[in-house]
Amino acid sequence: VQLQASGGGLVQAGDSLRLSCEASGRDFEKDAMGWFRQVPGKEREFVSAFDFIGDNTYYSDAVKGRFTISGDNARSAIFLQMDNLKLEDTAVYYCLAAKGLWAVITGATDYWGQGTQVTVSS
Repeated sequence: VQLQASGGGLVQAGDSLRLSCEASGRDFEKDAMGWFRQVPGKEREFVSAFDFIGDNTYYSDAVKGRFTISGDNARSAIFLQMDNLKLEDTAVYYCLAAKGLWAVITGATDYWGQGTQVTVSS
């Protein structure tokens, strides 16, 4: 199973970006996907999760109200619309997939993408 993330880039504070992540390879049981992010010297932190069973969405307090996650189960894909970006959103963003929403929220899965860099400048 491979997770391919894309859509990162360099933007100014207040701008928007849309990240995409698509899973490919052999079928595996997953009912949730999500995003973590990491800056150098810090641990990865949870950003958002999407539950394919109920189309439920979950966000960290840091991004709630600014980021919107959506999913396409037929394509095994998720998308993260990031609006009103702030300097502190600068990080490498990783997508992940798991069997179980809690596994996505806690990062307890072996299925991670390679990461895409998001840089927000002033």
